[in-house]
Amino acid sequence: MNLLSFFLLTVFIHINVHFISVSSTKPPFACDSSDPSTKSYTFCKTTLPLSVRVKDLISRLTLDEKISQLVNTAPGIPRLGIPSYQWWSESLHGVSGQGPGIHFQGPIYSATSFPQVILTASSFDAHLWYRIGQAIGIEARAVYNAGQATGMTFWAPNINIFRDPRWGRGQETPGEDPMVTSKYSVSYVRGIQGDSFEGGKLRGGHLQASACCKHFTAYDLDSWNGTTRYVFNAQVTLQDLADTYQPPFRSCITEGKASGIMCSYNRVNGVPSMDVNCGSYLQEHTKSAVQQKKVSETDINRALSNLFTTRMRLGLLNGNPTQQPFGKFGPNNVCSKAHQGLALEAALDGIVLLTNKAKLLPLSKTKTKTIAVIGPNANVAKTLQGNYFGPPCKTITPFEALKGYVRDTFYHPGCGSVACNSSVSIDQAVKLAKSVDNVIMVMGLDQTEEQEELDRIDLLLPGQQRALITSVAKAAKRPIVLVILSGGPVDIAFAKRDRKIGSIIWAGYPGEAGGAALAQIILGDHNPGGRLPITWYPQEFTKIPMTDMRMRANPATGYPGRTYRFYKGRKVFKFGHGLSYSKYRRNVRKASCFAFHKTIRDPTRKSSEAVDRVPKCETGCRRKADLEFTLSPCEHLSRANNDGLMVMEEGSHFLYEKISQLVNTAPGIPRLGIPSYQWWSDHYMVFLVKDLVFIFKDPFILLLASLK
Repeated sequence: MNLLSFFLLTVFIHINVHFISVSSTKPPFACDSSDPSTKSYTFCKTTLPLSVRVKDLISRLTLDEKISQLVNTAPGIPRLGIPSYQWWSESLHGVSGQGPGIHFQGPIYSATSFPQVILTASSFDAHLWYRIGQAIGIEARAVYNAGQATGMTFWAPNINIFRDPRWGRGQETPGEDPMVTSKYSVSYVRGIQGDSFEGGKLRGGHLQASACCKHFTAYDLDSWNGTTRYVFNAQVTLQDLADTYQPPFRSCITEGKASGIMCSYNRVNGVPSMDVNCGSYLQEHTKSAVQQKKVSETDINRALSNLFTTRMRLGLLNGNPTQQPFGKFGPNNVCSKAHQGLALEAALDGIVLLTNKAKLLPLSKTKTKTIAVIGPNANVAKTLQGNYFGPPCKTITPFEALKGYVRDTFYHPGCGSVACNSSVSIDQAVKLAKSVDNVIMVMGLDQTEEQEELDRIDLLLPGQQRALITSVAKAAKRPIVLVILSGGPVDIAFAKRDRKIGSIIWAGYPGEAGGAALAQIILGDHNPGGRLPITWYPQEFTKIPMTDMRMRANPATGYPGRTYRFYKGRKVFKFGHGLSYSKYRRNVRKASCFAFHKTIRDPTRKSSEAVDRVPKCETGCRRKADLEFTLSPCEHLSRANNDGLMVMEEGSHFLYEKISQLVNTAPGIPRLGIPSYQWWSDHYMVFLVKDLVFIFKDPFILLLASLK
């Protein structure tokens, strides 16, 4: 198959076009029952199978009409009553107007802006991810029903692995772990498409909205050292493809049942992922390719079958969509109280407390009389959104939220911008810091430092931010609180060492409710429980070329590897790091401290076999739950070999290391570079599994259970 015909099989491609939307009160659709002509169209008969309807529709199209549908801005086919369709809409962490398929000039003028994905991932809460996807899907359908959308296909989620800390789009992803990313993809897709959390609800095939998992595959470089994503040839081993880059896409399709895939910009081992830009290329050149027999009409029909099947599943060729499933959603479902509350919950559960020396936090609401909020990110609402955001329901900056707690709260930017190279007012910031009880600095990055087509050069704070931080900390009466807003990791090792910096918080880009969430955590109305979904590397890591795709370390050459699974170098903060205000013990002393019913299912049997129940909790126990672990040897006891094949090694398997991870104080596994981990905090249940000799999914599945 030649490259062009291969491309025609791809449903969604990222392109750059400009589209002007016009307000409307009626959503576009085909097969209007009030139009007598539609009764003769087989493709309008909703009682027939989709395959029959799609085949009939395609058979009625001329070659020119077929070709016209192969781009993202698909024109209407008036003689058949088929309206135009826009395949490009965005919903990364809320319905966005950044794609041409959505506009906010009408009764709906905003949408709930959830935290950027990298922060949401810090909750390690699959059900939270599902609920966010579900809310986005409801709001997307409401926008469509209000006549403010010309498409219902959304180019999200971004499930590429955050392989290199400099990547400008890492903020859009769930982080560096393939399993976490896989779980996120499934949860988000099921939510936005209208499925249940467990999956299997879409039995009739009806889609609330269409999700598109991107970017397939091995894409995590936009522009570095003269290499752009459009020309980069990612050299990836079969082993790394099998156990790092591909699993999220496999899960997204096989478990999440995503209705679309977007290919990446780069080549992979010399094979282009995307060869042409569908903005106008296919409209201009496909007919010539058919005439030259480089592309067959059968290839085109196959692509059209995918496209029209999706539109039918969305109900857009089934008559008036407001009278169908999901037709009840309208303006009252957008920016609802429940959705705004969910945005706050997501920010609260994602924000990570990195350090808390001498238990500086939380600050006392009664004893704290004056606060200085200093920093270029302290009072800028837009920074909270990250990228690919829509107009939020409402926003409150960290300064505004803190002032709601402490009346005498004062603000100074310290720098004119995040770049912090000009308009730096260190002296004025120091003067303010000396005059108050407590200082909170809100520093870090924004989209001028990291975004699509803008990878970072280093991992340091921009400009004179470090000088501003250390000067203010030195002058303050008490140790300060340092808040970092960023998508990617920042080398703030200096702040960890500084005794005058008492607490450090990473807040990602926390969305419309991010300011309120920070204030609640700092003043003690919420106990932080987020954990880093990425390794925070030191500045020295930038010596490694961003173009080096290898995951595994090579001690012989000094290559340190990437991500917590393989990286052998120094870390500023480890993957999974995060503190809370809770007290917790480091050792498990009695099984009677935990209530846990474990059921182990033998995959060779139809029924599950219940094993022993640990005695109920004694005084002081806070959580109990029933969990079932399913053993699948091929899935859980296999690994990728050098050829990219999942294999199980011959011989006996000594499971000590695996069993050792099933308690709250999980020891490290030095030979794999895996650090120890403490599962017990106020936010997560402690598990003690007794006499268990079977292995189940990676222990992160416990955290993903989100037993709060």
